[in-house]
Amino acid sequence: MNPHAPTPCFDDVLAAAARIAPHAHVTPVLRSRALDALSGAGLTFKAEHLQRIGAFKFRGACNAVWSLADDIAARGVVTHSSGNHGAALARAARGRGIPCHVVVPDGAVRAKLAAIEHYGAMLHHCAPTIAAREALCAQLQAATSATSVHPYTDPRVIAGQGTAALELLTTHADLDALVVPLGGGGLAAGTALAMRALAPRCRLYLAEPIGAADGARSFAKGELDHDFVPDTICDGLRGTLGAINFDILRTANAQVLTVDDVQVVAAMRLLWTRTKQLVEPSSATALAAVLANRALFEGRRVGIILSGGNVDLDALPALFATATEAQP
Repeated sequence: MNPHAPTPCFDDVLAAAARIAPHAHVTPVLRSRALDALSGAGLTFKAEHLQRIGAFKFRGACNAVWSLADDIAARGVVTHSSGNHGAALARAARGRGIPCHVVVPDGAVRAKLAAIEHYGAMLHHCAPTIAAREALCAQLQAATSATSVHPYTDPRVIAGQGTAALELLTTHADLDALVVPLGGGGLAAGTALAMRALAPRCRLYLAEPIGAADGARSFAKGELDHDFVPDTICDGLRGTLGAINFDILRTANAQVLTVDDVQVVAAMRLLWTRTKQLVEPSSATALAAVLANRALFEGRRVGIILSGGNVDLDALPALFATATEAQP
């Protein structure tokens, strides 16, 4: 991202909400008595897995694409993504009729790559490292003059992601806590901006897989710590926490809660069996964190953003089988 770009604020979230209103869904809010009983809390789920392209990522991508001046937009957009952001940017770009280039790492989930192609983006493959992704993005940007839209540090993306919490807190301002998955921090930072304005007494919790816990280490140290190799089924949370995101989240006094992959899959299975909602592993981290920290959330009104539902269906039987013994 541009290091001189201003940090987004709540006014940017409001502007994003108005900008994306003709394009994005206002997703439903779901409840489950069974999951309330298991957690000991009153859970309110924001169903972003029912958003366009199956993830909250469409909000930020849509805001970024439609905020561009016509002459700039005509040159197209470029990004790197393991899946959902790439699909979201491709869909938003197709809606505006502009080119979209997506750099994808080797080993990305096939279903997510198929979605990116389905929405008309041009795929460019690279090694599965952040450095390789960003280097190829820079090459494409130089060659095409396309606008770079970073998956989570772009202020326009952060503001757009904040519209999910804006919708939730507009109708549920009495929440005591809000739990969101933490990867690069786009959703988390946008949520923090909305919370600060609409529910300042609400506490923000960030659910992170142990196999990609740079957020937990960074909060513990007070500075970013990206010295890790991700090892988690939560493919959407393998990215490193962005600097601008980290600053926003520290200001919001957010707390990171880590969960392991077995807990994540158990939460996925619970959401499927108790609510009939199919979410991806990255999304299930939020419920997993609540269930793993019952004493922290018991008796509280807790909002959970279900971030996405793009699941590799062929892998589901084996995935759910690993969580059978962990099923409450």
